[in-house]
Amino acid sequence: MLDDEGHATELLRSARLTLSDDHRDGGEPFSAGRLLRSARQLTGAGEETSSLHLLVALIQSDDLLAIRLADHGLSEDTIREQFPTGNAPPGASISTDIRIAPAAAAVDDLSATWRILDAAANRAREGLRVLEDHARFGLDDAHLTERLKQVRHRLAELLQTLLGDRAIRLRNTPGDVGTAVHTRFEASRDTERDIVRANACRVQEALRTLEEYSKRIDSFSAAQIGQLRYESYPLEQALLTAQMARGRLGGVSLCLLATDALCPQGVGPVVLAALEAGCPMVQLREKSVPDDQLLLRAKLLREWTRETGALLIINDRPDLAVLVDADGVHVGQEDLPVAAVRRIVGSDRLVGVSTHNLAQVRKAVDDGADYLGVGPVFPSSTKSFDNFVGLEFVQAAVQETSLPCFAIGGVDAANVSQVAASGCRRVAVSGAICSASDPSAATRKLLDQLEAPQKSD
Repeated sequence: MLDDEGHATELLRSARLTLSDDHRDGGEPFSAGRLLRSARQLTGAGEETSSLHLLVALIQSDDLLAIRLADHGLSEDTIREQFPTGNAPPGASISTDIRIAPAAAAVDDLSATWRILDAAANRAREGLRVLEDHARFGLDDAHLTERLKQVRHRLAELLQTLLGDRAIRLRNTPGDVGTAVHTRFEASRDTERDIVRANACRVQEALRTLEEYSKRIDSFSAAQIGQLRYESYPLEQALLTAQMARGRLGGVSLCLLATDALCPQGVGPVVLAALEAGCPMVQLREKSVPDDQLLLRAKLLREWTRETGALLIINDRPDLAVLVDADGVHVGQEDLPVAAVRRIVGSDRLVGVSTHNLAQVRKAVDDGADYLGVGPVFPSSTKSFDNFVGLEFVQAAVQETSLPCFAIGGVDAANVSQVAASGCRRVAVSGAICSASDPSAATRKLLDQLEAPQKSD
């Protein structure tokens, strides 16, 4: 980089030193343009930029070189003392003792990269907005709307840091060969589920492109975009689950929690009476029955519910749910997590989760639950609780998520209208039907109250 007859070379020779690029032990070569700009900044008015200016610029950019030269009595200050002075007019040419070697490799043109990043950013933003609008207006789901909004804003911040205005300046929509390329699948969306799936895929694919191509610009931003991509997968699952659950449980307002010990007439007659009265969902809830008896009971309930078109849910036992081909499983906060239950029962069966606060509601939604039990609402004669979350929590849960919520805990014909007034039109009951002298009549009364129009304030 320095001419053999230059001032800097003479100074190095006097200290019995030579300067070569290999002093950096295999590091990256110096940027000639950057060093030259630094050397020019060291040049005073009316002076020529010499090899001494360039040597100081080298020292300032390389601590290892500075240490090596200092060991031989050459510091930045001693070199500055020998800077040439003169009265050359501004804009004088650089001294001929400086020879800039060609760069090792030409600087890569990033214009295509910026255009790719710009297009991918547009696709990701557009897809996220469609998903957010679906959660907000299609599902009325506050939690999923907030989650998607957070992802969209985080992406916007990352894109501002990564792209700024550079990508927009290189945008060439009229010259984009892809704007005229379409497939027949893009022209129609038969269902809202199709819209969700198409836009979720659009977001994920765009984020992947952003992640890969931003590695050429900023590896930190690339890693952050990759994290957003991983977050998009469970969000897609939650959106599709909410859509599916609303369909399968759309007409289900009452769930009978069937426990033999609470049925003076026996669990069989009670379940049959409730089904005859139109109960749309039965949960087999036995904690102390031996497995062989529990399996037989589950098979009977499966047969009866199938005849009436009601759903059968097994409490806490995904294995039994699979054995009897039940419609789903319900788990508590201390039972198997949703992901583990899914591995056992598959994707087609419902998974319900008991929740007692909003944090548990949000987690259940994010985990992919199909419906929620919310409570305990009132004191119950069938189960003891340490505390009761009450109707305020029921109302908050219904406002937080679009997943079907079943109020549970002490609900009966005397207070079910209060539950409905809170905005929750689904309840899970045990004693209200099991302990009734006429389970069929008790079932019809609860259904009538849940389906009755609510008086407005």
